Amino acid sequence: MKKIVFMMISLLVSSASFGQSATKVLDKAAATVSSAKGVRANFTMKGGMGDASGTIYVKGRKFQASTPEATIWFDGKTMWTYMKNNDEVNVTTPNEVQLQKINPYNFINLYKSGYDMTMSTGSGNYIVHLTAKAGTTRIKELFVTVDKKSYHPTQVKMLQGTKWTSFDIRNLRAQTLGDGMFTFRQKDFPTAEVIDLR
Repeated sequence: MKKIVFMMISLLVSSASFGQSATKVLDKAAATVSSAKGVRANFTMKGGMGDASGTIYVKGRKFQASTPEATIWFDGKTMWTYMKNNDEVNVTTPNEVQLQKINPYNFINLYKSGYDMTMSTGSGNYIVHLTAKAGTTRIKELFVTVDKKSYHPTQVKMLQGTKWTSFDIRNLRAQTLGDGMFTFRQKDFPTAEVIDLR
């Protein structure tokens, strides 16, 4: 009986320290993205919303993402989505789930509460698996792959409902970004129709 109790305690202690390690890895990954000056990266998205490739600029909670079809600006509160094929801009106030669908780096705002974490390693990466604690959470699972040397996130996969979406991230580098690049400017798109959906 003592052996069984000891094994159970050991298992609980090791899984608790494993969870702390996963948190530390994501803390370091978040720090590489949350640079005060900003970061730039290329991404490829596959899954629920279709496939797309482009460039993303991130500064804290703010981001700008561009693909051949669209450009999205988010200033920390308001999001502008410009669709090139119909010269139209939709203005919204997104929630965290909507942001995660568009910005692979939004995991830095999600992982600290509401998720259990485990971690594995492979091919020079940490792979952190996040599982929602509450059944009502709209993003049920996340996998965040982090490079062991640089702590740069290289892939984010998320499950919403029954559909997986993955973002492959490459060429992450620090870059000084002005706040103006995270706001839509009408003068740059004089013919665009602006539709306010807030």
